[in-house]
Order: sequence, then C-alpha cells, then structure tokens
Amino acid sequence: MIRLDFWPRRRADDGSRAAAAVSTAELRLLRDARAEVVARSGWGERFTVYQPRNAAFWVFWVLALGGAWHAATVFGSAARPFASTVVIDGFMLALYAALCWWITHTMDRYSTLPAALAVHAVVWGGLAATFFFAIQANDAVLTLWGKNFGQAFAADWGAGLTAPVTEEFSKGIGLVLLITLASRVIRTTFDAFILGAFIGLGFEVVEDLLYVTQSAGAQFGTDPFRSAFFVLVLRLVTGVAGHLAYSAIFATGLFLLIGSPAQRRRVLPGVGLMLLAMLFHSAWDSVSGILGPFVDWSIVLELGIMAAVGVAVVLVFRFAVRPEKDDMRTVLAPEVATGVITREESDAACSTRHARRRFVRRGVTWQERRARGALLRAVGDLAHAVPDADGTCADRVRHDLERIRGGAAS
Repeated sequence: MIRLDFWPRRRADDGSRAAAAVSTAELRLLRDARAEVVARSGWGERFTVYQPRNAAFWVFWVLALGGAWHAATVFGSAARPFASTVVIDGFMLALYAALCWWITHTMDRYSTLPAALAVHAVVWGGLAATFFFAIQANDAVLTLWGKNFGQAFAADWGAGLTAPVTEEFSKGIGLVLLITLASRVIRTTFDAFILGAFIGLGFEVVEDLLYVTQSAGAQFGTDPFRSAFFVLVLRLVTGVAGHLAYSAIFATGLFLLIGSPAQRRRVLPGVGLMLLAMLFHSAWDSVSGILGPFVDWSIVLELGIMAAVGVAVVLVFRFAVRPEKDDMRTVLAPEVATGVITREESDAACSTRHARRRFVRRGVTWQERRARGALLRAVGDLAHAVPDADGTCADRVRHDLERIRGGAAS
C-alpha cells in the first residue's frame, strides 16, 4: 500500500471544508493509492450468489441441504411432543440471533462484506457445519472414547477432546468454500474474522435450539417449559463467549495460514490462533474433568474461561481491523484533499467507536450532535460508494453530505 504523510491544510477558525491547495500531481498520487487499495483488498466488490460454473457453489449447497435434511429429521422426532415449548424458545433464540447479527454487522463498518455473504456464512454454520459434519462426527468419536477408555472418561473428557476438532474444522471448511465463492471479496483477516463470527452465530443458534429441544424431555417431560427455559438462559448468557468467539478466532488464524493477495501467509500466527480457539473450546467442554472432585467451583472456572475468551477476541479484533482502518483512510484521502470532507471527519470515521462518540459529542446542542452522527454515517457511505465505476452513488452521497451540513448550519 502506498503511504502518504501529506494532508491538506485547512482553515482553523471554523473547520470549514475550504478546498485544499493540492497540486494535480499530488491528487493523482492519492487517487492512484486509492485504486491500489481497492484492487488489492476487494473494497466495494460484490458477491455473486448463483455461480453454476464454480464447483464450490455445488459443494456448498449440497452439504448445506444435506445438513438441512438431517436437521429436519432430528427436530421432527425430538420436538413434536413439546412443540409449543420449542416454538416459544425458538422465537427467543431468533431475537438473540438478530441482536448478535446486528452487533456483528456493526463491527463490520469499514470494507463492509455483502449481506448475502453473511447469510451464506450463517447457513453454513447452522446447517452444514452442525448437522452434516459436527453432530455425526461427535457421536462417532464419543462412542470410541467410551469403548476404549470407559464411560467416566468419555463423560469428563470426551467432549473436550472431540468437539474442538470436529466443530472448529467443520466451520473452517465453510470459510474455505466462501473464499472460493468470493475470492475477490474476502481479502483481509478482518473479512475472515467477521465471516467466522457469522458462521459461529449460525452454529450457536442451531445448537442452542437442539439443546433446548432435548432438555424439554428431561424428567420424563413433566415440566418441559421450565426445563427448556433454564437451558436456554444458560446458553444465551454464555453464547457470545462461545461459538461466535471461537469461530472468529479460528477463522482469522485459518485465513492467515491460507493467505490472500492482501494478506501474506503467516503460518505460525495462523496455526497459533487456530490452536488457541480449540484450546478455549476444549477447556469449556472439559470443566468437569479439569476440576474433578471440586466440580462445585465450576462457575469460577467458567467465568475465567469466558473472561479469557473475551480478552482474546478483543486482541484479535484489533489486530485484524487495523489494516482495514488504514485502507479506509487511503480511500477517503482524495475526498479530504479536495475538501469534500474534513480530516477530522475522516479520522473519526476511520477510528474506534469511542473516537466517533467523542466526535459526535463535540456538538453543543442535540441537533448538532445528531447532524454530526449523520455526517459520520455519510462519510462511511462515501467510502463504500467511491469504488463504484460510474461514480453515481458517490455523487449522491456527496450531495447528502452537503444537505446534512446545510441542515446543521440552518
């Protein structure tokens, strides 16, 4: 990526967007840097859903539909006696999924991935990874643990030794297929991080629904709603530090291992992150085996694991998002140079949530703060619209910027 330290000077009196005195050569250099970023990172590329000439398209949907058929078989037999309980808890899970979708989508604020690609990730996690691979593999391997080492060993350690491998790699297969389907879109580690979170979301929601369905029949089905609701609450509380986090970390590591035109291969960090995700997953599933006779302290260990997972996710997020911020600054640099936006607006749009909040709070009145928030959203829209070939969308966003400023001034 071409790095430029020059930024146009502006009048300091009112932060106005007076056109900067930049030469034609400097502006051309900025636009060339932007074109290089767009070509390298896949910025603004679109995802084609129907790709009949791509073998990955058929593999993806055959495995996803196979998982859907298996899911219908499992839920059809297990949920029928407790249909009302499963429907109510399923509705609550849908609300939880919508909240997690919104949070994950909000995190993806720089080179935003197409919504259709995120839907594919959720479908893979919820159908293929769960029912085509993980459930069947887990059942087979757990049976082997029990036959060779006894049922007590299988109960304490079987899940912790099996699920991290079968489940994380089943989700990783989905990432590889999505990269094959959208090789011009998925170019950075942050793309992999976000897609991994979406895959984990699909896996988490469907697995939670399966646990809720099975728990409804506990105690001979005497109180299905209470039994299922207790499991549902427990799964929702621990869910964000579960498959969403494991998958985001694992997918980031897998992408580093694979590499792309925008990300050189980094084998050791990639393998390290994949192992870290599996280690967290294994520790969570092996709490009873780790504690042994002190199993009453399981809540302490579980909280510790959740805290460690949270710290790891934040660190991996910061590592993965940094190049995206730099790319967005480069994409917006010509707009800063020509006075379309100010450097302050560009810095806020390309920075953290706290920096954007500080930018908004600099407004004196609530109308000014609302206008500043709208400005930041418009700057983000401009960054996404600039790579369009015909420039129509970018011109429309520039017009929106002028309208927002005009409304704020009046």
